Amino acid sequence: MPQPLLPACPCAVIIPALNEAGNIRLLVEEVAATVAAQVVVVDNGSTDATGDEARAGRAQVVGEPRRGYGYACAAGFRAAVELGAEIVAFLDGDYSFLPAELPAVLGPVLEGRADLCLGSRWLGHIAPGAMPPQQRFGNWLTARLMNRLYGLKITDLGPYRAVRTDLLFRLQMQEMTYGWPAEMMVKAARDGARIVEVPVSYHSRRAGRSKVSGTLRGTLLAARYILGVTLRYARP
Repeated sequence: MPQPLLPACPCAVIIPALNEAGNIRLLVEEVAATVAAQVVVVDNGSTDATGDEARAGRAQVVGEPRRGYGYACAAGFRAAVELGAEIVAFLDGDYSFLPAELPAVLGPVLEGRADLCLGSRWLGHIAPGAMPPQQRFGNWLTARLMNRLYGLKITDLGPYRAVRTDLLFRLQMQEMTYGWPAEMMVKAARDGARIVEVPVSYHSRRAGRSKVSGTLRGTLLAARYILGVTLRYARP
């Protein structure tokens, strides 16, 4: 049975997913068993049974045929708002993050201590082999750059996070690539939002191949988008 979070607040967990058959049903079921929240899976043009498996797990499935992590997140956000969510959490569909840690990620926002809560893998645990060296370095470098440019004190750019819907509306997100999480962070900093980190763990995906760290091209593209966003919004 779902474990209620206090104080009570309408929440939704958004899971962008592209070809995550083998992961998505169990992930959805574990989310539903962990928190009292709507589960929205965004099928980002999958060619496998991702959508069917998500429905079998009793998630609300939203289709977004335009490929792009930001497109998927934006579609999930719109659906969550229509469901009445006041807080949304973002969780990757590959099972690399644990749904069991959702209460820790949602907690600071639910309790009114933060507007945006980021799950930090550096403060938590990175399983051996889960993050290749080039991804570790790029993540570390960009986090340091964000801290310098925006006055933040963050350790990670991880996508596992929770945010108030009113803040996300106000940020007017534009980046429809892997730069979406970075855009959220730098715009929230410029908005004066309260940003905190909590430790989370990071694991190798249970099935399939990563779209980012699984290929050199994916890693380089993600790094380009993230760095580009980080520098773009630093301009006066």
